[in-house]
Amino acid sequence: MLGRPGRPDAVAVGTIIWLASELMFFAGLFAAYFTIKNVTTAAAVKAGLTPLWEQGAGLLNVRFSLINTTVLVLSSVTCQMGVFAAEKGRVGRVGSVLNPGKWGMREWYVLTFIMGAFFIGGQVYEYAHLVHDGLTLSSDPYGSIFYLATGFHGLHVTGGLVAFVLLIGRTYLARTFTHEQAVSAIAVSYYWHFVDVVWIALFGVIYILQ
Repeated sequence: MLGRPGRPDAVAVGTIIWLASELMFFAGLFAAYFTIKNVTTAAAVKAGLTPLWEQGAGLLNVRFSLINTTVLVLSSVTCQMGVFAAEKGRVGRVGSVLNPGKWGMREWYVLTFIMGAFFIGGQVYEYAHLVHDGLTLSSDPYGSIFYLATGFHGLHVTGGLVAFVLLIGRTYLARTFTHEQAVSAIAVSYYWHFVDVVWIALFGVIYILQ
């Protein structure tokens, strides 16, 4: 973690501790999702009605979301490539922009930003179609927990995009690539990997298990 010999960096450790608290937040959302699902499904079965979860899940475009998910997961790969470049002290490319092997942290992080922005755009597109089909935040319990879970995750992804912009901008303002900037790059990568892993779990629960 790029700290002093034998000592982890305080910024990296602080980031991990903060992410642990964020993990508890999302764990609460998962718990709420399963609780509401079980309660509403049991009530529907007892009343002889179609379970609410079947109605809501039927509106989801799993194929489109899979593509969106794949882009986000691959962005973790490009992010980690940026970390490798930062650890080598390579802030910018040392060759052609068409040669990824010569890219620096900036190029890899810019690509990661683009992929993350694509994911958010895809999420907005999906929301628009779901609202058109009648699934809104206040339409029913399924809609409420769906938008809360995916929406809060989307806000976290957006926060990561802002972090990328600030980090990349900082490297352009500084005359040299410092140790502190390298640590910041790694801390941002921790956050980005975290939001990717959380989305994989959300995708599995909401779109696959339904």
